[in-house]
Amino acid sequence: MRIVLVGPPGAGKGTQAQFIASHLSIPKISTGDIFRANVSGGTELGRQAKQYMDRGDLVPDEVTIAMVRDRLGEDDARDGFLLDGFPRNVPQAETLKKILAEWDTRLDIVLELVVDEDEVVRRLSGRRTCDKCGRIWHVDFDDKQDDICDDCGGHLFQRDDDKEEVVMHRLEVYRHDTAPLVQFYADEDILVGIDATGPVEEVTKRALTALRPLER
Repeated sequence: MRIVLVGPPGAGKGTQAQFIASHLSIPKISTGDIFRANVSGGTELGRQAKQYMDRGDLVPDEVTIAMVRDRLGEDDARDGFLLDGFPRNVPQAETLKKILAEWDTRLDIVLELVVDEDEVVRRLSGRRTCDKCGRIWHVDFDDKQDDICDDCGGHLFQRDDDKEEVVMHRLEVYRHDTAPLVQFYADEDILVGIDATGPVEEVTKRALTALRPLER
């Protein structure tokens, strides 16, 4: 099965992508993970991407598309994949469609995780990341009274892209660049909206229910 997951930042795409991909035994392909790995590794791509990511802007299409095309060409993605974080705009979606057509295939479904903007701001601006183990804690959802990681004793900090002003900017970018994907894929007749509020397990159940008719 070939799936794209869309939704605003903070909708839980990364979490749901992991569960769905595992359930279907297909690779989860996340541009966000690839970008962060390059940033932490100090690669040239990471240096290029970081200046955009820190502002909440999108990494240029040419960088993103080349990376995704290579990844989709790997053996483990031959029989299916789940894309998380790509495409982010209509031109990328059109390019993805052309790439898949070259390989005589197409997307099966696009899942849109639907959540309101106030909830997005609360989810993201409350996140704190451990500087040692990388675990993410939340000031509202976790019982934290200090800025120390309970797992390893590391210091908790707020990532630049989780600061409220950056989150608001990311939502503005999403509305302008990414939200039109909803109409694009609705016109392709492969879009299904999923309520992304509530417990993670409930959101996963809704997603898997939507996918069930497509499972072989």
